[in-house]
Amino acid sequence: MSAHPLPYPLRAPRSTPESRHGAPPAPRQETRPGMLIDRDIEVPTRAGRTVQIDVYRPETGDPAGVLIAWSPYGKHDPAPIGQIYPTSGAKPEWMSDLTTFEGPDPVFWVPRGYAVVIADIPGTWYAKGPASYVSPEEAEDFADLIEWAGIQPWSNGRVGLTGVSYLTVAQWRVAGLNPPHLAAINPWEGWSDTYREVARHGGIPETSFWPYIWERWGASTGQIEDLEREDREHPFFDDFWASKAADLEAVTVPAFVVASWTDQGLHTRGTLEGFRRISSPQKWLYVHGAKKWAEYYRPEMVEMQAAFFDHFLLGRSTEVTDWPPVRLELRERYGRGTFVEGTSWPLPDVTYRTFHLDASTGTMSTRPVETESTATYHGLGDPFVPSRVVFEHRFEEATDIVGHARLTLYAEAPDAPDMDVFVGLFKRDAAGEIVPFAYYAQFEDGPAALGWLRASHRELDPERSTDYLPVLAHRRSLPLESDGPTRLDIEVLPSGTRFAAGESLVLVVQGHDIKHYPKPLVYARHETDINRGPQVLHTGGRFDARLTVPELPADAPVTRRRDRA
Repeated sequence: MSAHPLPYPLRAPRSTPESRHGAPPAPRQETRPGMLIDRDIEVPTRAGRTVQIDVYRPETGDPAGVLIAWSPYGKHDPAPIGQIYPTSGAKPEWMSDLTTFEGPDPVFWVPRGYAVVIADIPGTWYAKGPASYVSPEEAEDFADLIEWAGIQPWSNGRVGLTGVSYLTVAQWRVAGLNPPHLAAINPWEGWSDTYREVARHGGIPETSFWPYIWERWGASTGQIEDLEREDREHPFFDDFWASKAADLEAVTVPAFVVASWTDQGLHTRGTLEGFRRISSPQKWLYVHGAKKWAEYYRPEMVEMQAAFFDHFLLGRSTEVTDWPPVRLELRERYGRGTFVEGTSWPLPDVTYRTFHLDASTGTMSTRPVETESTATYHGLGDPFVPSRVVFEHRFEEATDIVGHARLTLYAEAPDAPDMDVFVGLFKRDAAGEIVPFAYYAQFEDGPAALGWLRASHRELDPERSTDYLPVLAHRRSLPLESDGPTRLDIEVLPSGTRFAAGESLVLVVQGHDIKHYPKPLVYARHETDINRGPQVLHTGGRFDARLTVPELPADAPVTRRRDRA
């Protein structure tokens, strides 16, 4: 055990490196054409832990810009994304046999003048720990590696960060420390608030991805942070969960941030919040409607990464200085969309339009509904009671929705003291068919957007909430109102969708997950245990249930069409 124990409960590892096809460190140098590879370098950190790294660098020995991928998944494991997740859309020809999970391909970067550092984080695999995840201590260890890399003889002193998912989560954390040699970051779809974006969606415990992913992080020769115990012991947002949230406002380094509308329930919210809240004077946002891994390795997107890093790490003049601050895809369906540009996020040109829900007709109207009515569904499904309530609005003219949506419901659960509410937005075409979108990096039949709320967690954080973004406080449990329906303000995650005249926006409200796929397929699941009996929605009159959506003006310029189908 480290001489510097962490302030978290620890446990035995989930697996050993040997059981996960690892091999004990054997420092050595290998060669590839034009490349030197230094294997199993041990880098100490200030706390007495270590990082185990492989370094891929030009054989010329000339000082290179440095790219670091900070990963818990194993630097020794080059298993391609397409092999692990066959429906990810990432093609084998887009990456070499040196590409590690969610990290950069040295075969692309080294010939361009880069040294690529792939790191096993402290406490995982053979690196000395104990291991902690998304923690302040881990961020300090990462900063120590950045500073080590910045002064190596093969380094030009400028360090950049890259990689998907956890490799981005760690970027948000360490960039807030502003280590001197850090010159640029490329956050590519990674959460920034572990509680709100992964472990508790709207206060509802996530029961599939979160337990699964700490298994993936848990290969070690020592002790690891006991995330299972912590998750069980901290149901509300407290100091523990605050320690797992990034200090985004402290980030000042140049940033090229890439998000998608499709990673709802994992990375969409956190990546967009990351861009919105960081203080970097030089920052760019690109939001797509495809699958995250495929986009990271897609050749044209790798060229965009190169334009960014070439400028900030190699000092070259590139197209990055001509990029618009924001580029967003408006999806038409899976594989097809158009892009718009903007100056900031959310787009300053959007106007917020309110649709009023009418339970008696199942419609949404721009005019307030005067007559009160109710709609009932069963919280967990029942053969004699509808399992969902659907509201629909048909557009008379082409409409683009891009940004955050907010849903206000008035609901009650006569047979239960609490209730979990699941919300989905869909697009229906003029022929009456639901239009499919990419979802959760693997699927192609997903919704436009999702939202969740455990009613007892409905209290808002007044300092962080805005008219378009209700942020939950998650500090205490509030009972349902006893003398009528309870008002629920639900954050619907950001999306970008194009509707033609005659197409419809569909709102679904139910008591369980909007999408279901067979296990062991990985996505956000919520096997709720509090719903009982019927759930009743009230609309009209005193109960102005409503959906507020961000519309882009009809004259907003479309920059280009992109087809992936």
